[in-house]
Amino acid sequence: MANSKRTLFLKRRMRVRNKLRKVNAGRMRLSVHRSNKNISVQLIDDVNGKTLASASTLEKGLGSVGKNNVEAATKVGAAIAERAKKAGVEEAYFDRGGFLFHGKVKAVADAAREGGLKI
Repeated sequence: MANSKRTLFLKRRMRVRNKLRKVNAGRMRLSVHRSNKNISVQLIDDVNGKTLASASTLEKGLGSVGKNNVEAATKVGAAIAERAKKAGVEEAYFDRGGFLFHGKVKAVADAAREGGLKI
């Protein structure tokens, strides 16, 4: 029986998350979620179970409310890098979830790297 699109997505997400858990050496996790209308990023401390910083296209300060394109993803990536520096985080693991690493997800990672966050 063929797997549904959602089932394949969840399998990819768990595969990525389990690999990150194995190699996690106390580093933070930069988690990305992409919907049809928005993109959001969180910097998560898995040891304490806390979110240290977040950025999203839903924020009016970024100037891309309700947009989900590569330009908006670049702004979100730059914002999360800046907020990570304020939180005292210099390096993190990139958790792409079940999303493929291209397009908007790649734009977030590249912008965060340019902002000084070591991924």
